[in-house]
Parts: sequence; C-alpha cells; structure tokens
Amino acid sequence: MQTRSPLQTIQHPLFAKHRLEVKIKRDDLIHPIISGNKWRKLKYNLSYARELGFKGALSFGGSYSNHIHALAFACYQQQLPCIGIIRGESQYAGNCTLSQAKAWGMELDFVDRKTYRLRREQNYLQELQALYPDYFMIPEGGSNELALAGVGEVISELNKQADFDTLMTPVGSGGTLAGLIAADNSQHQLLGVAVLKQEDYLVQEVSQLLGPDAAQYNRWQILNKFHRGGYARFSEADCRRILAFNRQTGLTFEPVYSGKMLLALLDLIEQQYFPPGHKIVLLHTGGLQGLGGLAERGLITAEDWPVPSFKKTS
Repeated sequence: MQTRSPLQTIQHPLFAKHRLEVKIKRDDLIHPIISGNKWRKLKYNLSYARELGFKGALSFGGSYSNHIHALAFACYQQQLPCIGIIRGESQYAGNCTLSQAKAWGMELDFVDRKTYRLRREQNYLQELQALYPDYFMIPEGGSNELALAGVGEVISELNKQADFDTLMTPVGSGGTLAGLIAADNSQHQLLGVAVLKQEDYLVQEVSQLLGPDAAQYNRWQILNKFHRGGYARFSEADCRRILAFNRQTGLTFEPVYSGKMLLALLDLIEQQYFPPGHKIVLLHTGGLQGLGGLAERGLITAEDWPVPSFKKTS
C-alpha cells in the first residue's frame, strides 16, 4: 500500500501546443480498494472512532456509492462493524458495489428518498445515534472536519514533489476541496469541478466545512459548467473523449468524477484559460470501483473500461 501517492507527468499534444506542464497526483494508487479521497477521508475518521471507544461506524450513500464501498472494506480490514444507510430499494443489495460491501460485513439499511433527505437533519441524526449508540456517524461522502485533515496531506506531499500553479479536483460533497483549501492556505490556485448540477450549494458546503476561517482563503473557486448534465450523467461523446485520452496516456479516468475534471481541463485549455508556462496538477480521487456499476447498468461497456474486481480477502 502506498502511504504517499506518486506524481506523474502527462504527455499530450494539447498540453504541448499550449506550452502547459500537466501532472497528475495518483491518489487512485494509494490502496487497491480504498483509493483516492476515500482513503484520506476515512483515515482519521476511523482512528478517531476507535480512540473514542465506538464499537462500529455508520454512514450514508447511494446504491453504487464509492464511499460506502470504501467504508465497508476499511471497517472489514480493521474488524470494525459498520452500517450503511442506503438510499434506494433492497433489490439493489445484489449489485456489484453493495454485494461487496455485504461480503465485507457491512449491514445495509435501505431507506426511501424522503428519509434519506434527512441525513443532515439533527433530529434524524439524534434518532439514529439513539438507535445505534455504539456507532460513530460519518457524513455522506465522508466529508467532515476529520476528513479535511486527511485530505490536507495531499498538499504537504505535493509541496515536496513539485512546484505548481493550479491544482484541480472533482467536487462531489465538498470535503476534498475544503481539505485542500485549508492545507494550501492560499499558496496556489485551487479549481474544483462540480460533478453535479448546482449553483452555490457546493460553495456553501465548502465554506461550512472550513468554518470561521473560511473568509481568509481567497484562491479557490468551484466551476459549475462542467457537470455534463448532472450527477452521474454523461454523453457518448464525453465517454469517447475520456476513452481517447485514457488510451493515449495509459491513465484511467472514469466519467462520473475524474473524467469530468479531465474534460473541464481540456475545455479550459482550448479556451486559453491558462497562460503559457502554467503548471497544473490534477488530483485523481479514485472512484474506479464505480465503473463496475456503470457497466452493470449498461452505461459503459466493459470492453472499453477496465472494470475492477475485488476479493474479500484483499
């Protein structure tokens, strides 16, 4: 297992044409199962849960959630019981993501969408805590103050690996970007690419995670125009562009998170957003297990995408 992810230079004709230096922080290589930002977010959440004497962990996610998948294996690895509050019907328990979570020992509690929308409401959380008093509750996506500390280690690693001007990351729940902002302390330009259709929601989420010091950070923004239609939505043309880039570089970007960041980068370069000589780092936040769910639903073909397989004893 990698304890520090490698930094890799990406060679591409578009980058050469615009005289840009582009590197990628390979957080997808941190761990064979708990990859990317999920590994970093869970690192201190689970150690804190143990420190406080909790006997298990509880969190929230959809039926193909990267976070639920990662949490299930992390808890299996640490022999820590866990519960997933899952949005959707119990019929999803047999899909590629949740069947693996169950095999690793996660208890699945399926709730309807109305109930799931309460996942941030204090009354609902208090009811859950009363029901599971020995379980440490982790927010959806793993995004909380403990997660920020883990994600912030990306910046300390990068500062030892290379000089750069801009760091780009996909943004789902906001925790990864918030952790990067806090650790970077306005040294670099940080660009978050929203993977869901929204306007100010994610800005508010990030600011809330940053807490009372949020106003002191002034070199970050969330780009809202590159969601490709909304969360988990993408077109055949998007897939073709991502696949072409994957084949040309030997990297794997998936179309829900990292691929939207990649397409945003390519579009911005074509719009001459970055000046010549600019040094850009992409943060690969993992999430490649999600390819299995996309293939299972017929949204991509397994022949084109390297769908990961996982074993219980990995």
